[in-house]
Amino acid sequence: MIILPAIDIQNRQCVRLVKGDFATAHQVAADPLETAKAFKAAGARWIHMVDLDGAREGRRINADIFLKVAAESGLKVELGGGIRDMETLDDYIRGGIERCILGSAALKDPDFVKRAVEKYGHKIAVGIDARDGMVATEGWLDVSEVSYLDLARQMEKIGVQVIIFTDISRDGTLTGPNLEQLKALKSAVGCHIIASGGIRELSDIQDCKDAELYGAICGKSLYSGTLDLAEAVKTAETDIDRLALEQYLDKQPLCPAIVQEADTGEVLMLGYMNAVSLQKTLETGDTWYWSRSRSCYWHKGESSGHFQKVLSVSSDCDKDTLLIKVKQIGPACHTGAHSCFFNVIKQEV
Repeated sequence: MIILPAIDIQNRQCVRLVKGDFATAHQVAADPLETAKAFKAAGARWIHMVDLDGAREGRRINADIFLKVAAESGLKVELGGGIRDMETLDDYIRGGIERCILGSAALKDPDFVKRAVEKYGHKIAVGIDARDGMVATEGWLDVSEVSYLDLARQMEKIGVQVIIFTDISRDGTLTGPNLEQLKALKSAVGCHIIASGGIRELSDIQDCKDAELYGAICGKSLYSGTLDLAEAVKTAETDIDRLALEQYLDKQPLCPAIVQEADTGEVLMLGYMNAVSLQKTLETGDTWYWSRSRSCYWHKGESSGHFQKVLSVSSDCDKDTLLIKVKQIGPACHTGAHSCFFNVIKQEV
């Protein structure tokens, strides 16, 4: 699990809110870049940043601050707030932002989200913020009649890999994350889930890790001193986290995975993985793929019993193709053939 220390920007200052109320904004740090560098020194690899002015006005306002942090802090920047069109998205990602968060657009412009995901894959996250389980938009100023679970399922169907969930009633309160809703979300979709809101202390980090979440955002707890960032990072990280799986998906949203039988060297099939299915493969020891035809995650063998037990995972020199060596149980092909490659086009005698 990754830890994402948070910096929210309002009027060019580092601030925190309580329960999303703009009237509660108070400054928590002096300089965004120096604060980010301190997070880096404590062991963080990511930083979560929000343009609060942009979220309220629906356009980018403090872009230069975020781009400077991305260029000079040594951290991967996850950014949300005011990203409502492809031009803004393109400029941010070209400028070095590692992941952009689409919030209000998820509910109001799902076609934009779909185009963004098709173009940038894991570099797009959808922020789902909820009051009493209902999605809030426009910088949390409007509450819809859409359930956070229904919106998450809709986002998964269009290819979203990362969802950031905030229970607004917990945000900035140090009362602990809403584990009940987070676990329900984790069960409802196969996306990476990042917890946001309420985290107070190290036990909350452990709870999120035990719930098998992808990440946890920490803000007020760091500024108030109830959570030590270095300890949080140490508690949260695993060997798989340190592999930085996203590097294998930088060139395209889906990475081709050649599957080879370990004992014989026979090529069995070709599948496609995104960051979520690759991590599931590494964590479970079974192969998981993204089905392009069904637009869903596919656990090989779940219905047929023809599982693939993973023995090794490698990448090519360009980090854009995977080679997975497996112990194949039963046939690999849905036709009943042991290998999918049985149509001979040319063969030397």
